[in-house]
Amino acid sequence: MSRYRPPQPKKAPYITAAGMQSLQDEQKDLWKRRRHVVEALSAAAAEGDRSENAEYIYRKKELRDLDRRIRYLQKRLPNLTIVDSKPSDLERVFFGATVHLEDELETLRIYRIVGPDEFDDQPNYISVDSPLARSLLNKALGDEVIVNAPEGEKAYLIVNIEYL
Repeated sequence: MSRYRPPQPKKAPYITAAGMQSLQDEQKDLWKRRRHVVEALSAAAAEGDRSENAEYIYRKKELRDLDRRIRYLQKRLPNLTIVDSKPSDLERVFFGATVHLEDELETLRIYRIVGPDEFDDQPNYISVDSPLARSLLNKALGDEVIVNAPEGEKAYLIVNIEYL
């Protein structure tokens, strides 16, 4: 059995201004944290036998994880496009919209369409690459949207569209 993994699909290169600031802050914090981890790693390495040194092994793993995230951010941040202006048609769903949806049971759901790098921050944020967001994009107020969900097709009615 091979270890080949097909490449992941490209993520959308869009982000909100707040999301970009959050990623930049995370990158700064990671560099500060990395300095402390390197100091602790040096101290653990100075203790002697590294093969049985749990502190050394733990710090090496922590440093590897930090470096992986820093490398990802260094590659990703320059390629992102900040979307901070409102669209000309406020009656349609575009990137950055907060959409109020009503399902068949008349349950109201509120989602904000954001970039794939920032949807983990809030529970009602969804990635622009998600099936729901893709089906919502370019739809107008009052349109019915059908989404293919894992549990079957779901229908939603667009009740309200807001832009910050």
